Amino acid sequence: MYALLRPLLFRFTPERAHHLTFSLLELAAKVPGAVAMVGGAPPPALAAVEVMGLRFPSPVGLAAGMDKDAKHVDALSALGFGFIEIGTLTPRAQPGNEQPRLFRLTADRALINRMGFNNGGVQAAVERLRKRKPGIIVGGNIGKNKVTPNEQALDDYVTCFEALYPVVDYFVVNVSSPNTPGLRALQDKGPLLEILTRLHALNGQRAGSGPQKPILLKIAPDLTDAQLDDVVAVVKESGIAGVIATNTTISREGLRTPKGEVEAMGAGGVSGAPVRQRSTEVVRYLRDRLPRPIVIIGVGGIDSAEAAMEKLKAGADLVQVYTGLIYEGPALVKRINQAYARWKA
Repeated sequence: MYALLRPLLFRFTPERAHHLTFSLLELAAKVPGAVAMVGGAPPPALAAVEVMGLRFPSPVGLAAGMDKDAKHVDALSALGFGFIEIGTLTPRAQPGNEQPRLFRLTADRALINRMGFNNGGVQAAVERLRKRKPGIIVGGNIGKNKVTPNEQALDDYVTCFEALYPVVDYFVVNVSSPNTPGLRALQDKGPLLEILTRLHALNGQRAGSGPQKPILLKIAPDLTDAQLDDVVAVVKESGIAGVIATNTTISREGLRTPKGEVEAMGAGGVSGAPVRQRSTEVVRYLRDRLPRPIVIIGVGGIDSAEAAMEKLKAGADLVQVYTGLIYEGPALVKRINQAYARWKA
């Protein structure tokens, strides 16, 4: 069914197609059998994974950015995801960058986005999450407002952490988006360690004698080996649960789309197939230096079961999809779940 829908959706601008897709998904979720018609399916029992003290129905999650404001968590859960990551959320609502800000590179099975953390603010998302169906694992991806200087970024992360704590199952600290000016500077060891150490301490205070909410760090694929070594050191020193590797890339190398077309699209992060190899390399590099139970979630260029298994075999505990879902549709999740269950059997 999605193979028939995609050409229609691709006639619209990417951002318009995004909103139309979610309208259709919400409608399908209300009609018995409709989700199955577009490829959605509950994960097989063998696909379940236990990491970070949580039992995931499957290893496949939805990456942050697709449902920033937690408006569609219930509908998305019907597609067979093991977990859904909302955000990136900021303390205050912000419109993001001017449109157009999302572009398809169809020849590359990729996207360029410079959305700029457009969201309705953390508190609005909290109210929606209070009403979600039980049993859905949700991650809260948090960032800073564009107008917040880096010197005060910690306050924004703390605000989002405190607000979301009662309604999410794990946290992701996003310091790697290329679309908020200066944000990637927070990946430097000093400011990064300050943010993560503070959140880890707050985690202990909020949890009391109970289990803490896992905190993960999302990093860029453009880091050098020396910078990745700093990430390893920070993860170990801060005591957080693990890493999500990787965000979008600022590189334009190796694209099939004509250079002039790419340049006309302007700045932004590339996601999809062009990021696959590098993100897998980062997963493997980190796993060699971060033994389990430290968790690695692999994301980047997963548009097939083979691509997902590549990340898992490189050392990822879980994977996430975004751009691959746009090109392949919900059946992608089903295929990955089935492949993982066969591998695990």
